[in-house]
Parts: sequence; C-alpha cells; structure tokens
Amino acid sequence: MSERAKPARVLVVGLGTMGMSHARAYQAIDGFELVGLCTRNAVKRADLDQAFPGVPRFETLTEALRDLKPDAVSICAYTEHHAPMALEALDAGAHVFCEKPLAETLEAAERVIAAARTVRKALLIGYILRVHPSWTRFVEIGRTLGKPLVMRMNLNQQSSGSFWAVHKNLMRSTSPIVDCGVHYVDVMCQVTRARPVAVHAVGARLTDEIAPSMYNYGHLHIVFDDGSVGWYEAGWGPMMSETAFFVKDMIGPKGCVSIVASETGEAMKSQDHNAHARTSALRIHHSALDANGVFVRPDVMESTADEPGHDELCGREQELFLKAIRGEVDLADHHTDALNSLRIVFAADESVRTGEVVRL
Repeated sequence: MSERAKPARVLVVGLGTMGMSHARAYQAIDGFELVGLCTRNAVKRADLDQAFPGVPRFETLTEALRDLKPDAVSICAYTEHHAPMALEALDAGAHVFCEKPLAETLEAAERVIAAARTVRKALLIGYILRVHPSWTRFVEIGRTLGKPLVMRMNLNQQSSGSFWAVHKNLMRSTSPIVDCGVHYVDVMCQVTRARPVAVHAVGARLTDEIAPSMYNYGHLHIVFDDGSVGWYEAGWGPMMSETAFFVKDMIGPKGCVSIVASETGEAMKSQDHNAHARTSALRIHHSALDANGVFVRPDVMESTADEPGHDELCGREQELFLKAIRGEVDLADHHTDALNSLRIVFAADESVRTGEVVRL
C-alpha cells in the first residue's frame, strides 16, 4: 500500500460535544483510522465503550503520543489547552486539527502556526461555518450588496445543567465574545475583505459563579477601512433570553440578506449545538425602487432545507483536514484569516476590560 493510500491514524483529545462529533467523523471517513481517545476519566466513560468499542483510551496526551505515534491529532479540549497540546503534537510529528479558538492569546496562536510551518505539518482550525453551504451562500450574497456593509450577528445561549457547567469551564480562560466570536467575525472579514481598523466592546458579569475578572455577556463593534461596520453579541447562562438568540443578517446599499432560523420558541434551544448553525432559508431583499417608490423586486426566500446536520459538518471539516494532510490544499490563507479573526476578538476583550476603543 502506498503512503498516500494508507489511512491517517488519528488520536482525538477531548471528548465533549465537538470531540465526540469529530471522532465519529474519523470513523466514517475511509482515509482515517481512529486509533485513540484521550480525555479525563477516560476509563470511566461508559459512553465511549458504546460509541467507540475497542479504541484505546488515555488520560494524557503525552502518554497517547508515546504509545500510539499517531499521524494526526484532533484537539477538542478547552481553549487553554489548545496551544500547548498543538505544539506537543506537532513536535511529535503529527498533523493537527484544532478546535477554535486556536489559542488563548494571539502570541500563542502565532507560535502554533509558525511551528506547523517549520515541521511542514497540516494545521486546520475548526471554523465550521466555512464548510457550511448555507453560510457559504450567505457570504456569497453579502458580497453582492455593495459597500459599505452593516453586519449584525449574535449567539446568545440560555444554558442550564451540563451545558452551563461547560460554559463555566470555558470561562475559566475564554469569554463568550472570544469563544464563538471568531466564527462570526471571520464571516464579516470574508464578506468585506477589508482591513479592520477599530474595535469597541462592552461586557457584563451576570453571575457570581464565574471569576470576578470574567464576564458572561459581551457585545463588540468593528469598523473596517471600507466604511463597513459589524456587531456581534454573545451571552451564556441560565439568565439569558431565548428571544435574543438568533440574528444573522447583512445590509448594504443594494439590499440585505438574512439567515432565517428553522424553528423558534421551545422547539429551538439556544444551548443545543445543532441549533447554532441550523437554518431553513436565506431571505434576500433588493432595495431598488421604481418611479412610484415601490420595490422593483419582491423578497426571495432561498431554501436551505437540505443543509447538513452538525455531525455531517464535522465530517466535512475532517474531509478537508484529510486533503490538507495529503498536500491537496494550501492552508496559508486559512492561517492568516484565523489570526485576523483572533486579533479582532482579543481586541474586543481588551476593550471590555479597559473601556477604550482599540485601534488595529
């Protein structure tokens, strides 16, 4: 069997919602072989017995790398572990898939990208909306609306039980506007392809269950050098409003495009990962008026009813990762864009803490 035909032996680190989805993807894709799982209390996880019978389990990445010598490592742990684990995996000669955000500081993210380039290994970061057909179309339409653009997005999550526990764990190192903000800021940057010049943000601490230095609600504003502006809002916790969950639209001189959620109210829970990227249609509005001041064209509802689910999207990410491992895609622009979105959300985090506008 040629080296190219051999399946990439992959180790998954972190078996929460995202890690489980990615592990299932590796099992389903012919070009991968799932050879190990690494997570805390690995031996006690009965769900892993059922989902991945016979796959070896490890408590630490160091142990797993030593015993398995995998071709690739998928890092789905909490943010503070991303950069150290990615650097360790790259040093061991493995390709790396890392969930977003790549690191808890811009400098750490730059070190990981530099290390991947030095050892000539693939490094793919989990920007899942980039493989989502509805969001790809959203970006495509947004680019036809003229300049400047106004971009409005949010992802508030009313979380409870285990979901609130995960959010509190995330907030040990990462605020809501950083953790999910990289996705939506990245979308804004894809649409404008303009340089961000200023960021301002506000935040509020709505619970005593997190550190005094952390906030669980944030709202950022970005100004681009083409005159475009965008805002993103994110809040986590049992106090958050479900009504404030879903806004995704872009407005330009020629009209606007909005992602229409498939469900509302009790049927669509904001803490459900499947709901975060789920849509049912794109509503496209044209601003042109006739001589009587009447709209020339009616709004168009473009159906996205056949869009992929969360696990299928994770599968698409891993298919891209496999192409990168095989040298079939160049990830240089991917790395540049990832650093750009991180730079913006970290500037927003700085703005929350200082109360100042951050110039980029």
